[in-house]
Amino acid sequence: MLGVPSEGTRRGDRCRDAMLLSTKGDYGVRAMIDLAKHSGEGPVQRADIARRRQIPESYLDHLLGQLRRAGFIRSVRGPGGGHLLAKTPEEICLLHVLEALEGSLAPLACLEEHDGEAICGQDWVWQEIYDMMRARLAAVSLADLVEHERVHERDTAINYSI
Repeated sequence: MLGVPSEGTRRGDRCRDAMLLSTKGDYGVRAMIDLAKHSGEGPVQRADIARRRQIPESYLDHLLGQLRRAGFIRSVRGPGGGHLLAKTPEEICLLHVLEALEGSLAPLACLEEHDGEAICGQDWVWQEIYDMMRARLAAVSLADLVEHERVHERDTAINYSI
């Protein structure tokens, strides 16, 4: 569930005033990025995802089950088994992954519940924000996230040349 950060957030935090994603959404997207990054290499074991993405393995197991039931991943049992994306990274958008993990991303419950009839004086503002957020998240694929991560890794790599 998305929410507003608590007042206890440290002043120096870079994303202090940003909306927050739940641990479930954060860890689930991390796992999906890992699977996308290793797409084409065969099944990826849960322990490897957990180690690389710093996700508790027991919690990851729950998330992988949820992502499998939502049709984003498939699991392979037995020796050499693990998890694979059910579609290509280009076919999976961030919006659908987050909605599968979090449920509605609407900032107000009434945005999902009413039939377009104005119920309060502020709902139009939140509806516009919600629509823009959904459009932006729908425009970002797992392939985009992997590419961004690779560029960041390349740009922050330590260069030991003399």
